[in-house]
Amino acid sequence: MQQLPLILSIAPDPRLARLPAPEQPSRRVAERPSACNRVELLAALIGGPNQIETAERLLAAFGSLRAMASANPDELAAVKGVGPQTAVRVRAALELGVRLAGETPEERPAIHGPADAAALVLPEMSALEQECLRVILLDTRNRVLDIVGVYQGSLNSAQVRVGEIFRPAIRRNAAALIVVHNHPSTDLSPSHDDVAVTRAILQAGELLDISLLDHLIVGGGRFVSLKERNLGFST
Repeated sequence: MQQLPLILSIAPDPRLARLPAPEQPSRRVAERPSACNRVELLAALIGGPNQIETAERLLAAFGSLRAMASANPDELAAVKGVGPQTAVRVRAALELGVRLAGETPEERPAIHGPADAAALVLPEMSALEQECLRVILLDTRNRVLDIVGVYQGSLNSAQVRVGEIFRPAIRRNAAALIVVHNHPSTDLSPSHDDVAVTRAILQAGELLDISLLDHLIVGGGRFVSLKERNLGFST
């Protein structure tokens, strides 16, 4: 009797195992949580070798974090890879987010000028070795709603997508924002691209009814305000 060859069924290697350590969700959340997307944040919370795939399935099943926050643990646990314990952790984390958003506005810092905005980001962003851009989201009284990383890399006006800068502001219903990016060289002189990007953001904000209050360049423990220098803000 001829023996048939043995065929082994090998499970696909999880994406987590193929990612370099600095790019894994837990490492990215530990170093720069504001620069992480929803999948990375959920994956770090879920843990395990299949955390990325499970996070993607959760988002695909519910469509949004708001829908997930409204789901009960049994509904969350029904998604492949989640399970009862992970469902409770996800539900608890989302509830904390809801409560954070509901904290009294007086507990949030208010921005009265460029120095106030710079103080929020200067220590961390001055130490970054790569150029990145963040937005400080503000409510109608210039109180801080959030600080979100939206871009990493040289600030080239041909590459920066203005829509990505306003995406978190629209999600949080922000009334205004301040753009901040760093110059790792510590030369804070605004470039032509810095001014062009500022002008594009200002024009887009007028269409969206979201005010651009300032664009700061930080580095070496110092900052420059393009608004004070009237660069990109001139009419």
